[in-house]
Amino acid sequence: MSLRIVVTVKYVPDATGDRHFADDLTVDRDDVDGLLSELDEYAVEQALQIAEDADDAEITVLTIGPEDAKDALRKALSMGADKAIHVEDDDLHGTDAIGTSLVLAKAIEKAGYDLVISGMASTDGTMGVVPALVAERLGVPQVTLLSEVSVEDGTVKGRRDGDSASEQLEASLPAVVSVTDQSGEARYPSFKGIMAAKKKPVTAWDLSDLDIEAEEVGLEGAYTVVDSAAERPARTAGTIVKDEGEGGKQLAEFLAGQKFI
Repeated sequence: MSLRIVVTVKYVPDATGDRHFADDLTVDRDDVDGLLSELDEYAVEQALQIAEDADDAEITVLTIGPEDAKDALRKALSMGADKAIHVEDDDLHGTDAIGTSLVLAKAIEKAGYDLVISGMASTDGTMGVVPALVAERLGVPQVTLLSEVSVEDGTVKGRRDGDSASEQLEASLPAVVSVTDQSGEARYPSFKGIMAAKKKPVTAWDLSDLDIEAEEVGLEGAYTVVDSAAERPARTAGTIVKDEGEGGKQLAEFLAGQKFI
């Protein structure tokens, strides 16, 4: 029986762009270029490696987002994933992590899965809680923040590295795992992979396909919202210390005044 792997990915604003909030205090995704979250590329890579070691495996990439989110799916497909699912609905605007986990869990159940792989966090929200929330909704084990992962005989195994120790973890499938940016460099799509991705199937679902009511997601259903936001002040000129024999002393006094020492 084929090993069914679902990789959750996110289309995020480019971190190098000028990111800011829209009028409704959600992230403005219209005025900045978007891309596949870099941390999710590691999840795609680990899925590909697991599939290469398996006798038979199929990789589905899943995302939630507007029309442009298909770009994230195409990137994952060009890396080697087999097919994609795009959940798009205007009522999803403003959905928080709780609502996102609901949509992902419903879509994963509908798609069918044995193993769900996620990145450790998104590069825009950086909360890192969605994999655990998805596992809770699915009612399956979670093995998160892995720097090494493998599947063998119906069991997913991995290593989680902490500040003072490393843990060897495992769980029976079906399960949800998340991987860190230490799990292995993601491959770069080849020209052949890019061309092949154009022919791979992308299934479109909306909230009605997943039996989710609009009030359960979006800003209306969000458990967390931004009340206010202010732009970061422009950078000011730094303090220049001319060393005329007292430079070291002046530097120490400055650092002490800023409570750095």
